[in-house]
Amino acid sequence: MTTANITGDSPLDVEIGALQGGSARLDQYAGQVVLVVNVASKCGLTPQYSGLERLHERYAERGFTVLGVPCNQFMGQEPGSADEIAEFCSATYGVTFPMTEKIEVNGEGRHPLYDRLTGFADAEGHSGDIRWNFEKFLIGRDGGIVARFAPQTEPESEQVVAAVESALG
Repeated sequence: MTTANITGDSPLDVEIGALQGGSARLDQYAGQVVLVVNVASKCGLTPQYSGLERLHERYAERGFTVLGVPCNQFMGQEPGSADEIAEFCSATYGVTFPMTEKIEVNGEGRHPLYDRLTGFADAEGHSGDIRWNFEKFLIGRDGGIVARFAPQTEPESEQVVAAVESALG
């Protein structure tokens, strides 16, 4: 598996707010493996929250976390406030993994985190703009991007699990 830093800087070096205020402090994940996922509460793929939570729980003790990044750019499928998003994720899917503030992942308002992520291609060669909710990026212990997965790729799919286990070493 190849690790690549798009800009020479880790996505974990970016400043981003936490869902319910303050800093998400991405630098706290240095040396860990992180699956960054743009999420939405009213999408046909929203049930992926369950698989993301199970993946998070399964590997947390080995230095892994899922990082949810709410985004409302795809047909307005994440319209809620920070409190509404947090309540929905907790009550509906039992989400315990960290979540950032709601951001834009494409276009002129694209957050710097996604500036660093979107240059990395998935196994089919897609790079650039995020295609839909629940696109996934795996960041290795060295802070480099090691994999990108299409939105329809289930969090507990063979390819995601294999990539996570490889990155964890």
